[in-house]
Amino acid sequence: MALPGIIYLLLNNYLPMFGTIIAFKNINYAKGIWKSDWVGFKNFEYLFSTSDAFIITRNTLLYNTVFIVITLICSVSLAIMLNEVRKQLAKKFYQSALLLPYFLSAVIVAYLVYSLLSSEYGFLNKIVLPLFGQDPVSWYNEPKYWPYILVIVNTWKGVGYSCVIYIAAIVGIDNEYYEAAKIDGASKWQQIRHITVPLLMPVITTMVLLSIGRIFYADFGLFYQVPLDSGMLLPVTNVIDTYVYRGLLQLGDLGMSSAAGLYQSLVGFVLVLVSNAIVRKFNRDQALF
Repeated sequence: MALPGIIYLLLNNYLPMFGTIIAFKNINYAKGIWKSDWVGFKNFEYLFSTSDAFIITRNTLLYNTVFIVITLICSVSLAIMLNEVRKQLAKKFYQSALLLPYFLSAVIVAYLVYSLLSSEYGFLNKIVLPLFGQDPVSWYNEPKYWPYILVIVNTWKGVGYSCVIYIAAIVGIDNEYYEAAKIDGASKWQQIRHITVPLLMPVITTMVLLSIGRIFYADFGLFYQVPLDSGMLLPVTNVIDTYVYRGLLQLGDLGMSSAAGLYQSLVGFVLVLVSNAIVRKFNRDQALF
């Protein structure tokens, strides 16, 4: 019964790993991959000798760090607030409304953002800014706004999924803790601070560490589709994933794009191992406690 899954895993995850040899070759289409000239680490040297390596690494790390922090704060806060909703119908509606953006494709999200930010017909330029006496802004030509826009879009799209996980953890908390706190005269804020949040810490820790393990992987759709691949925004929207894509399709440089992809995979692999080790140590400490 496991054979189809094993075959799929080998074909989809392990067989393509032979392609990492491209990162060490100067690809000649006439010669093919195996007969192309071996260049060693020259593709990596070229990659790291330019400012692109620093920019894409900086953007990827900083954005993902902010995403982890903002998503954690918002999802835990929303989960606690939704847990206080007593009407089940309203509670299910709010949960569905929060989770819906998670299932929208990046293309749809890009068009929704464009409907807000379009220079000619955007809601902000046509309705909001005139109310405050502000001139229209050419959003897709102004890099300074996009770190905030991308954080807002990512939070709106992803917070619902994390929120559901934390709601499930809160539901599993024994109600006797809250009843004892009420008898002792604890306010709702005190119950959240001294019962809900501490009992959520194992789940929060696990989620954060797993996110750190993928901190070198960026959401391609968010950074490529939402800014509409605007060249003016590359200093603040170019990350490792989009750089590899552009290097492959626009520059046609298979070697350098493969080197960038391998660099991302190796660092991500190390972070996954480190995160797993931290999670295991944390779980062992919790079990001993």
